[in-house]
Amino acid sequence: MSATSITQAINTLQSNILQHVHHRALLQNVGQPTLQQEQLFFIQFPFLNETPMNDEQMKSAVAVGVVHASLLEHENVKETESTSKQQQLTVLSGDYYSGRYYQILAHTGNIALIQKLSQGIVERCEHQVRIYEQSHTLEDWIDSLTVIESKLIEQFYVVYNFTTYIELMKQSLTVIRLQKELNTLQQGQSGFLYKAFLLDGQAFSRDALIEALQQQIQQRNEQLQELLNNTKIDEELKQTIAQLIAI
Repeated sequence: MSATSITQAINTLQSNILQHVHHRALLQNVGQPTLQQEQLFFIQFPFLNETPMNDEQMKSAVAVGVVHASLLEHENVKETESTSKQQQLTVLSGDYYSGRYYQILAHTGNIALIQKLSQGIVERCEHQVRIYEQSHTLEDWIDSLTVIESKLIEQFYVVYNFTTYIELMKQSLTVIRLQKELNTLQQGQSGFLYKAFLLDGQAFSRDALIEALQQQIQQRNEQLQELLNNTKIDEELKQTIAQLIAI
């Protein structure tokens, strides 16, 4: 497995997803859907390390990517501008992508994947709603971020019997998300975690949260390195994970 092959696989999945959700009016007014490289990589990760995807598995992978795109569009709606044309179109784009996901899965007839992804969507959304609840610790919020980032891919792995990769995938995506949260805070902006503590009314300063995140990232990086050492995967895939974590 070469670095070029990995990049091509990510680009191919991205292209397939964009083809399935293409809509001229939405493209002109909202732009391309948000597709995260780390998500595209880990959707395919077990197949890159073992047997390449067949056509049915690729369609299922596209469906997982479309679900992520749908949920991310809904996350992009700003509470203070929720009635604007741009925000309404953002909501519609998320709904449109949701419809495409169901259409893709209906064509595959993969009932097991439909059931697992539906369950994963429910769990993911429940953890997003938790931001409006109170009295959660930093560890609780990080657990929620792990579900948000990895649950759909975890369900995908379960359907195709790749459970041995779940923990590595979850740890990697959690570290990547925490690094993004840290970068957002260091740039003076408010990410998911900072917003959660503000809504909760907890006295958690920006500087304190930055320090806590740095400690969490260091600890989880050490755990991730141990997982990488104990999991039999291609060396180029390890390098790709290292590059993604360095975002």
